[in-house]
Amino acid sequence: MLGWVGLTIQLYIILSMRLAEGAPLIPGLINFLSFFTVLTNILAAVALTCRVMPAARRLNGYFLRPVISTGVTANMLLVGIAYSLLLRHLWTPEGWQFVADELLHDVMPLAFLAYWLSAVEKGTLRLRHIFGWMLYPLVYLGYALLRGKIAAVYQYPFLSVPQLGYGQVMVNAFGILLGFVVISLVLYGVDHLLGKSRRTL
Repeated sequence: MLGWVGLTIQLYIILSMRLAEGAPLIPGLINFLSFFTVLTNILAAVALTCRVMPAARRLNGYFLRPVISTGVTANMLLVGIAYSLLLRHLWTPEGWQFVADELLHDVMPLAFLAYWLSAVEKGTLRLRHIFGWMLYPLVYLGYALLRGKIAAVYQYPFLSVPQLGYGQVMVNAFGILLGFVVISLVLYGVDHLLGKSRRTL
């Protein structure tokens, strides 16, 4: 519920601003779906919804797999950590924007980590799975740069080619990807330790 509420508030804010400006809504929806935070929170909300809706068997069979749940966890932690380190100091949201901001960047990453620790089967992950988890942020990077070049809209300042140039943007992207690998390795280590301890018990 927290995930869907945060996403709904953020969508409402974006669309209401466009209505106030007399701008079309479809570009606003595209903009909403172009944030890594939004896309990752949608994945997390869907995964958690599958946990409480066993009737959705086809989705459950995918999103409840440990390798998928852990990949979502790694990306959700990336959302929270990257926002705190790179973006939080750039603005001071108020009102409903503050609520959405906290839900999507702070509450949901911690909530999903708690879900992963308590409800996802441990001991099944392999190091090769990290390469699969990396595909999602890499595809997003390609999309963000392509959209920026076509529409001149860059969702995040550290990816703004006009301001930073491609060289610095690639350095920023590599640093974030390296952070993602570190997060993934930590999750893999925790999975290995918890799986081993449970097998011992």
